[in-house]
This record gives sequence, C-alpha cells and structure tokens, in this order.
Amino acid sequence: MEHFFAEISIWLLLGLFFLGAAAFTLSTISGGGGALMQIPILNFLIGTSKTAQVINLGSFISRPSRIIIFWKHINWTVFWYYVPSAMLGALTAAWLFAEVKIYWIQIVVGLFLISTFFQYRFGKKDRSFKVELWYFIPLGFFISVIGTFTGGMGPILNPFLLNVGIDKEELIGTKSAQSFFLGIAQLGSYTFFGLMTKELWILGSAVGLGAILGNLIGKWLLKRMSKLQFRRWLIAIMVISGVVLIIKAVSEL
Repeated sequence: MEHFFAEISIWLLLGLFFLGAAAFTLSTISGGGGALMQIPILNFLIGTSKTAQVINLGSFISRPSRIIIFWKHINWTVFWYYVPSAMLGALTAAWLFAEVKIYWIQIVVGLFLISTFFQYRFGKKDRSFKVELWYFIPLGFFISVIGTFTGGMGPILNPFLLNVGIDKEELIGTKSAQSFFLGIAQLGSYTFFGLMTKELWILGSAVGLGAILGNLIGKWLLKRMSKLQFRRWLIAIMVISGVVLIIKAVSEL
C-alpha cells in the first residue's frame, strides 16, 4: 500500500486540490460548468481514460457541503421530476461506457450552449423558451448519460431551470440535490462495471476536497452578486462549456 501511494505525486494531488477549489468556486457563482472546465486540464494531467471517473467522484464528494449550504433554496418539485430518470441514465451509460462514442451529440449540445448567448441577450432576458415540468424527465436521462461519459454536463440544464423560473441560490441548491443522487448511480455503476481503481479514488478525492473549499468561497461571492450578474456569469460559462465540448468532440473524431 505504501508503495502504491508513493507512485502518486504529492504535487499532482495538490494540483488537483487547487483545481477542484477553483473549478467549484466558478461553478457556484455561475450555476455549473466547473466539472466541464476541468476536462482539458485533467486530460493533460492524468489521461482521457481517467478524467470522467475522477471528475464525477470529485463532484460527488463536494455535493453534501453544497446541499447543506443551499438546503433552504432547493426546489423539490423539479428534483423529483429529474432524479429517477437521471439515475437510470447513469446506469445505462456506465454499462455502455467502453462501447459507445458520443462525439456528434457533444457537438450538438455544444452548439446549443453557445446559442444561449443570443437566447438570453447576455442576461438581459429572464427566459427564452417555455418549459414544462415534465421536460425534466427526459432531460434527466439525457444529461446523465452524456455526463457519465464525459464527466460534466451541468451547464445544459441551466437554460431549462431558468425558463421554469429557477434562479441564483435556488438553481445551485436544486442542481446540487439532483446531482448528489445522480452521483450515487454514476459511482455505483463505475464500480460495478470495474471502471474505478485505487488510483482513481485517490485522485478524485483530492479534487473533491478542493471542491468543498470552492463551494464555501463561491457561496460567499454569490451572496454579493445581483441576479443580472449571476445570469451573465451563467451564460458566459454555458458558452465556454459549449466551446470546450465541441473542441473535445472534434479532437476525438
């Protein structure tokens, strides 16, 4: 066991800790996207085959702290529409993890995220299209499938939450509660299908501990932001996330 830990650089673990802190500070003040922003960096540091598992483990470790911080803001109605199908999607994706490529879906999702800049006129519009509660049932399945493959798909849910009237702390709290149960299904599926190793548990834990710090910093900053500032950060991160998804997909074609 000592030999195993010696093989993992302390500098890598510190780097992942601070990466998690920075990513989840950003994620808290912009409604998500922290996980997606980590993908290019983690691909470089640990390799593409490990990135999804490390991001999803790190995100999962951070979620209880975020749920506690934003508990009173959670919209439980949207939560129950979303979570059951999302957990089913995570199980399905883990089963297909090594078999299916989703490049074209990532490109379509990336273009949709970039289009939010025009949909919301960079935050000047509160809503851009009508959303019914039942939309969150297929959304839960779709987003969890893609997120289990890539490690991050939180931003795509943001336009739908905004258009159902959920904003700022309520958006962060609701997504955190949804993501916690999705994370149980993702990590359980990764483990069941043999996609987790001791190394991945350690690397993901380093990201997760940093993410807890990021949640606290992000909460402090969020309290000092107006709704317009929050929407502008949210839209900026959705556009950047869209670009990251497209670049990632094209590079893997």
